[in-house]
Amino acid sequence: MSDAAAQDWSDWLGREQGSHDRLDPGLAARWAGTFDRPAPDDGAMPQGIHLCLCTPNASTAALGEDGHPQRSDSADSFLPPVPLPRRMWAASKMQFHSPIALGAQIERVSRIASIEEKSGRSGTLVFVDVDHRTSADGALAVTERQTLVYREAAASDARLSPPPATGQPFDPAEWDAHHTLVPDPRLLFRYSALTFNTHRIHYDAPYAREIERYRGLVVHGPLMASLLLQLAAREFGDNRLASFGFRAISPAIADEPLHLALRQGEADIELAAIAADDGRECLEARASIA
Repeated sequence: MSDAAAQDWSDWLGREQGSHDRLDPGLAARWAGTFDRPAPDDGAMPQGIHLCLCTPNASTAALGEDGHPQRSDSADSFLPPVPLPRRMWAASKMQFHSPIALGAQIERVSRIASIEEKSGRSGTLVFVDVDHRTSADGALAVTERQTLVYREAAASDARLSPPPATGQPFDPAEWDAHHTLVPDPRLLFRYSALTFNTHRIHYDAPYAREIERYRGLVVHGPLMASLLLQLAAREFGDNRLASFGFRAISPAIADEPLHLALRQGEADIELAAIAADDGRECLEARASIA
């Protein structure tokens, strides 16, 4: 039995946490600058801005080795004290109810919805689903179920992930729209700053390689999701999506070309972030129009 399996996290189910923020002009300008886009004319920020609101506020002394806030079994600890050291944002399902306007007062209520242990090829995994309700000036703006996954430590001699390119190159002809960019450390740093994310895999290359055994700095899943939301906005207009969900499949590495792609499916819109060298899908997503 793993250390994780020996734990009882029933006390964390249903646990809630509230946070407050304001979408001020400074944050809006930094967000727009990060993505090389102008500020909106009508004051309604594009979809994805909620990911940069009500960010973690743990003190520096409360951070663990990986940069995430340490978890404990205390009554005021929101996330369960899963003993597995590696944490990733595995997936999200978002529903957009109303745009978030510049200057809006933000309230977010987060709730632990489920905790589940599974076994995978890399060992024990613990999945934690967190439901978020984000309101702007008292009106519901976004509901989201976020899935976090906790994993065992990587062996010191484990192969670097992802492996060298072996697949077929990306074919843009299979998609209705696509855009290629190279997410470099400057973009990763800025997105970490926007989201107050201190996970070291996004800015500390020696840590990413030697401890977590990635081939380089890892592009944030929510950053790729934000880029895909902007691709959808270029095709359909800002704040047009009713829903958007993504699942992380394989790490995207900084300084390596990344394709953002979109096509209309039979029932919804299919999107993906794809490694340019070998067509490896890093993140898959689906969306619907309001």
